[in-house]
Amino acid sequence: MKKLLVTPAILMAFAIGSTALTTACSVTGGQQRTGAYIDDAALTTKVKAKLAADDKVSAGRISVETLNSTVQLSGFANSAEEKARAVELTQGVSGVKSVRDDIIVRPAQ
Repeated sequence: MKKLLVTPAILMAFAIGSTALTTACSVTGGQQRTGAYIDDAALTTKVKAKLAADDKVSAGRISVETLNSTVQLSGFANSAEEKARAVELTQGVSGVKSVRDDIIVRPAQ
């Protein structure tokens, strides 16, 4: 019968591998269930579509991320009016609980 030699390096590799596997299987930080992730993805899609359909918003310059039905807008707007319009449109999407506005006003060059 062979003896298994366990070195500190092997133990460390096992610990790192185990941690990587368990964290990689989680949906995302802060979300407990797959359904919440799917709901957030659907909200993100709805908000992006609403921004893209509006002729006063440069949707390509504004990023949309959603976590637990809170939508974060970031990126750049050409004016304060465009920024306010993006927030207004986002708040109007059914299912959005709150909006975090991180849009920076920077006129187009």
